[in-house]
Amino acid sequence: MRGGTGAALQSRLAFANSNLDRHMHIHILGICGTFMGGVAQLARAAGHHVTGCDSAVYPPMNRQLEAAEIEVVEGYDAAQTAFEPDCYLVGNAIARGNPLLEAILEHGLPYLSGPQWLAERVLQGRWVLAVAGTHGKTTTAAMLAWILEHAGLSPGFLIGGVPMNFGVSARLAGKDAESPFFVIEADEYDTAFCDKRSKFVHYRARTAVLNNLEFDHADIFPDLAAIETQFHHFVRILPGNALIVANAAEASLENVLARGCWTPIERFNDADGWRAEGSDSDGSLELLRGDSVVGTTRWGLAGDHNRSNAVAALLAARHAGVPLARGLAALSRFENVRRRLELRGVAGGVQVYDDFAHHPTAIAATLAGLRRKVGGARILAVLEPRSNTMKLGIMKSMLPASLADADLVFCYAADLGWNVVEALAPLGDKAVVENDLDRLVRRLADTARPGDQVLVMSNGGFGGIHDKLLAALAR
Repeated sequence: MRGGTGAALQSRLAFANSNLDRHMHIHILGICGTFMGGVAQLARAAGHHVTGCDSAVYPPMNRQLEAAEIEVVEGYDAAQTAFEPDCYLVGNAIARGNPLLEAILEHGLPYLSGPQWLAERVLQGRWVLAVAGTHGKTTTAAMLAWILEHAGLSPGFLIGGVPMNFGVSARLAGKDAESPFFVIEADEYDTAFCDKRSKFVHYRARTAVLNNLEFDHADIFPDLAAIETQFHHFVRILPGNALIVANAAEASLENVLARGCWTPIERFNDADGWRAEGSDSDGSLELLRGDSVVGTTRWGLAGDHNRSNAVAALLAARHAGVPLARGLAALSRFENVRRRLELRGVAGGVQVYDDFAHHPTAIAATLAGLRRKVGGARILAVLEPRSNTMKLGIMKSMLPASLADADLVFCYAADLGWNVVEALAPLGDKAVVENDLDRLVRRLADTARPGDQVLVMSNGGFGGIHDKLLAALAR
């Protein structure tokens, strides 16, 4: 392994484990978010008593919390201070004015952000492999965790989705409880109401993947330069014996690295360096360095974006000691992440997929991957512009081009502050806009015919549209 091993690493791990031994009662505000729900599961696995609260809960996080026997209270009533926990953890969705947060502040009760608690109580002393970027963080982190698992390194992980190889979004460690490795999806979104730095500055990574970088999170960042500054903060605290795995095709990442870097860099998507090729039709995946084929495998994922994610995961795993050949073997058994082009069911000869895509770049990449997979079959794209950035309408002009690979587009336009019909006008008769979910489902069911592929894209639950549509198609 690179980056320091042996007695020093075991000493750091012993310190981390002693840190976990001091059990406490933790009450988590915003517990059903993917990050805070993962923190809750880690805390429970470490032996802490964990409770929490949230509103508008939807799967899969509520099911994971139930399985971990974590009690969740609906809403943010200030009366929850009667639980008298040792510490409150405050998720970044919690803003000033929240009744419970205001009571915590007024009474001087102890609180921390989720990332700070995680850094101090779980990550301290561990070999952290952090995956950052606007797109592909969840899939790449899941690949990386699985490669380490397949190699027998039993990593802990916290991922913003549910890797199907594991069935949970977070775990403290695998069968080897002494494993020092921990894979984390390193989000650039802000930490909490009290800490407006990006989450990833807390994680003290030893292996850092910089997958890509473009403008997003318009609710907290004014422009791309502001996000580049946060990535610079992340890079400038990496140690000299760490490794950065960076996408050479991203000019914005090169801007970040040019501002100062004290850590070795291994680049991918470089014509003379590491890259991947392959075919969606036969599932082939080739790892190349320059024009030389380093290794090959077959796997179940589609799209150039996933092949790029695979290269990043392979190089990051190699830094932790996993040979590239063994990493490729692991990818042949990688089962992807829930809600990443996940087939939810087939009814009436129509296949219904679920995908987390919500940024125009991700929408275009997901559609392109499905198009290569299904060839000339009709694709019906169903979109819920639900993210904070999309609700602000910042990227509405990019939507028509991102949906070009779809034969028909159905958009759910409830609670948006911009004119969706106007924004999608360049698509002409291809676009259908509805403000009522049930009416949208009926129009989809009436339009779909055997052989069609329905791709539902949202970063939320979308009102259970997948099951509703499958039921309507079955009728």
